[in-house]
Amino acid sequence: MRPSSRATVEPKSSASLFAALGEKTRLRLVSRLCDDGPMSIARLTAGSKVTRQAITKHLRVMEEARLVRSTRHGRESVWQLDQQRLEDARRYLELISKQWDDALGRLRKFVEE
Repeated sequence: MRPSSRATVEPKSSASLFAALGEKTRLRLVSRLCDDGPMSIARLTAGSKVTRQAITKHLRVMEEARLVRSTRHGRESVWQLDQQRLEDARRYLELISKQWDDALGRLRKFVEE
């Protein structure tokens, strides 16, 4: 892994990101924003049993984790994903996967000797 990319996948900075992703409603919001692009709370709530107030609370948690950001368009806030944070999550998971693969390789070598 390149040293420059490793700085963005530190456990400390990733903890809030994975905590934000660790809830099914927020995962659905991420999925919708990935599929459909930036949306207002009204659009994010449409067809859902979740209230606007609840969606807003989930978006605030995700905003604190720097996973989403909003911009004002008239009277509405439009929410969009921060693609870099998703990339940070992917890189961190790859790092963990590599560490597990390395540990399993060492264990296999130890057992076979």
